[in-house]
Amino acid sequence: MSLLVSSHPRSLYHHCWAGRKSLKTCRSRSSTTLSIHAQIGTSARPLFDLISDIEVVPANVASLYKRILSRRSRKTPSHELQKDSFGASKALAIWVCDSLEKTLLWVFADHSTVDDDAHDHPSDDNNKPNPHFYLDGYYAPVDQETNPTSDLPVSGSIPECLNGEIVRIVPNPRFNPIANYQWFDGDGFLHGLKIKDGKASYVARFVQTSRLQQEEVYGAAKFFKIGDMHGMKGICFGLVFLLRIMLGVLDISNGFGTANTGLVYHNNKLLALYEADKPYAIKVLEDGDFKTMGRVNYGSPTDYLTAHPKIDPVTGEMFGFYYQIVSPYLTYQVFSKEGVLMESVPITVRDSVVMHDFAITENYAIVMDLSLVIKFKNLIHGEHLIKFDPNKESRLGLLPRYAKDDSQIRWFTIPTCMIFHNANAWEEGDEVVLVSCRMQRRNFTMWKEYFPPTNDMDLESPQLYEFRLKLDTGQVTQKHLSTLAIEVPRINEYYIGRKQQYTYACLYDDMIDKFIGVVKYDLSLEPHLHTRDLRVGGNIKGVFLHGKGRWGSEAIFVPRIASKEILEDDGYLICFVHDERIGNSEVVIIDAKTMASKPVAVISLPSKVPSGFHSTFLSQEQLDIQS
Repeated sequence: MSLLVSSHPRSLYHHCWAGRKSLKTCRSRSSTTLSIHAQIGTSARPLFDLISDIEVVPANVASLYKRILSRRSRKTPSHELQKDSFGASKALAIWVCDSLEKTLLWVFADHSTVDDDAHDHPSDDNNKPNPHFYLDGYYAPVDQETNPTSDLPVSGSIPECLNGEIVRIVPNPRFNPIANYQWFDGDGFLHGLKIKDGKASYVARFVQTSRLQQEEVYGAAKFFKIGDMHGMKGICFGLVFLLRIMLGVLDISNGFGTANTGLVYHNNKLLALYEADKPYAIKVLEDGDFKTMGRVNYGSPTDYLTAHPKIDPVTGEMFGFYYQIVSPYLTYQVFSKEGVLMESVPITVRDSVVMHDFAITENYAIVMDLSLVIKFKNLIHGEHLIKFDPNKESRLGLLPRYAKDDSQIRWFTIPTCMIFHNANAWEEGDEVVLVSCRMQRRNFTMWKEYFPPTNDMDLESPQLYEFRLKLDTGQVTQKHLSTLAIEVPRINEYYIGRKQQYTYACLYDDMIDKFIGVVKYDLSLEPHLHTRDLRVGGNIKGVFLHGKGRWGSEAIFVPRIASKEILEDDGYLICFVHDERIGNSEVVIIDAKTMASKPVAVISLPSKVPSGFHSTFLSQEQLDIQS
């Protein structure tokens, strides 16, 4: 098969632009499936033949994607690749893909080019989108790992119950993105604080994913990014990614996830999680350092795991799910206490949707078929692959925890919305109660890399809601619990799936997209729905503010005694805080019972901890029995 690539960028540009201008859609007489017909210049045509013939039909794209993901053959494991081992054919393949990518960057240069100093020059015009929002300021990645550093400065006294390791995971790109960048695109990066007898040490390491190891070999970003999934540009960069796979430049047989989103401890293993991949096992060493043990295979080549599995505190079982852009769109999972995949249940839904979280009770799992939809045809229309659809029905699905198939699922229609995180769920008589951070809408491209903040951000703000699913009538009620903008709610995890009284959540300033404090809710009290009122009252039992120019992270709850026998709120909240004024990061420990404005302890860190996603705490007992 021959490769024909113009040696002059402008020549290839004309071929690409001709295809771009002649892009058109049509409807088949026998189907409403959209087709794209791109007329490519003859000299460039053989190159595109490598990708498809190029008549792209969304269903065929999905089929192609599925076939590529199922590839299992590989000549050389990614961790054994060396630059100097590339043969002539592979070197040519690399050059072809890189040249095509550079040409596409030139074609779309007005809104896709990223230079080496991108995160040193944020947009100064508030009326224009900042495509590098998640590479600037608090979000800016750190440049290097940090070896274990002991005897950190401590203000106050670290409680004895915190002997163990606090772990936070953030998206931290190892290499500058070639085109656009979205927050979810960064490589998984672990920040750890080891505590022993009142003393603390810190370490920071990349999760050694297959994706990262391959890009380390090339010394540059090569994998397709969520930030690129927009319009014609997204189609073009997606095809370059597929070409790299077909030509053996990239190997996805060990997945292509970044392990950058969630953390869970199950079956004596700490797992780093990502929406579209299997988890990576992480071992915490004696000095608090991290060692990536590899990708965890639960026995099925296609079963991934959500970033938010739930561990039943009584049975020790783990419940999870995953969603994907090809059918079946949603799959529910049950894992034994020993980490064995017991059930994998496909759930029938009409569309592929973003389902970041779910919930369990003692007898049910609650899945969410909401309105943030993933559709290939969005790209054809010049939109992002992921788009909020206000006309799509939003539903909560109630499935028995040990169901063998989805025949027993019951669907409850709720007002159109998006939910990224749930606080908890439980059963109360003939009702199932779900407490969530609900948004009236969430346009994926409204995130700051595309548009600046606007005055109607209340529609995008996550706020606390309660849903009651009535088993006898099939009806559902929705109750507004707070008008504060809050996210990443946490509870005492001994109450997962059981009725709890207290919920803690990060106070969110949606105009600057940062967490400014922590709020404690008492769900047994009626709310006072004052707009953005930070005063204690109603169901707000306490507010802890980080201070001017100080941005926080998810606040995890650690009980004073590892038991359900003590008061539910008898414990501590732990969060990483960054002071952007002076560039220092800290770990702040808050009294979860009193929510006093003075922290119990503050530990100064030797390195910046940028904004990220989720955290967890591993007790010394858990560290001692790691497998």
